[in-house]
Amino acid sequence: MDFLSKKARGIVPYTAGEQPKERRYIKLNTNENPYPPSPRVAEVLRTLETEDLRRYPRPDAGKLRAAIAAAEGVGAENVFCGNGSDEVLALSFPAFFDGDGAGACFADLTYSFYEVFAAFFGIPTKIVPLRADFTFDLAAMQAADCQGYYIANPNAPTGVGIGRAEMERFVASVPEKLVVLDEAYMDFFGESCVPLTGKYPNVLVVKTFSKSYSLAGIRCGYAVGDAVLIDGLTRMKDCFNSYPVDMVAEAVCTAAIEDKAYYAEVTARVVSERERVRAALLSMGFTVPESRSNFLFAGRAKVSGGEIYTRLRQAGVLVRYWEKPVLRDFVRITVGTPEENDALLSQLHTILS
Repeated sequence: MDFLSKKARGIVPYTAGEQPKERRYIKLNTNENPYPPSPRVAEVLRTLETEDLRRYPRPDAGKLRAAIAAAEGVGAENVFCGNGSDEVLALSFPAFFDGDGAGACFADLTYSFYEVFAAFFGIPTKIVPLRADFTFDLAAMQAADCQGYYIANPNAPTGVGIGRAEMERFVASVPEKLVVLDEAYMDFFGESCVPLTGKYPNVLVVKTFSKSYSLAGIRCGYAVGDAVLIDGLTRMKDCFNSYPVDMVAEAVCTAAIEDKAYYAEVTARVVSERERVRAALLSMGFTVPESRSNFLFAGRAKVSGGEIYTRLRQAGVLVRYWEKPVLRDFVRITVGTPEENDALLSQLHTILS
């Protein structure tokens, strides 16, 4: 007997990047930061009061919210914390969109979890294709009949970014619609729209500790926006899981976000390597859109994206590949350390020769 619901039988889940265990790889497939977290994180873990772990954490992650508010220049009432930015994004669908409404609008080539979340919560979608150069067609999105938008900025998997001034013009043009800005990679761009949240009540910015803060393993993310939007997320959270941020995550992420100098240095190193690797890929004949993230979207060289992925994997280098239209011509390459990047480029030279 099949005990699964129709939804469980029919839904197509999100596919995460592979985490193989059979051998050691140069791992450039899941956009993890190649550098460790702040030394303050290690200090927090060493001094953590394990006796406190027998008690529940604060439902509102109050200490972390205060630290985020100070770092972002907003009030604590404008911050929501969740178990990774994926959970924050997931909760935003039932919080702000109706199953019988006009739906959520997003690009055709963007973070694929948006489509999964919409299907899971029964939210209609309006898909707007990217332009041929992989930039967003904001005019077409503005014209779409929808309740609101999801815009990954910088976008995934292309790495293309939208400057704050252009983003503000779009936000101002759709005052009756919600604009959710997924800024998972924004620290590698430096054009965050958090400053717009105090001016426009229809803007919700979602961020993560996984990328620039090197804390993908801790699972913590947050949103910044008008207090009404934050209350909507909180209502959804409290219908699902009152304690999404555990004590360890709260302590670790608080220490991380307070160490601005360390992360500014790490981010600058990643950006420098991103530009070096992109120049090398272009010289090999790859098409590589200008990236504002910690990864590069490269393809259309002498061999297919699938062959590049397979041959790199055989050589011990992991990159991300999708067997989908347009995407199948490309691979997405996380920026690693200089040594990892050199190994990648050496293997690509061999493949292309």
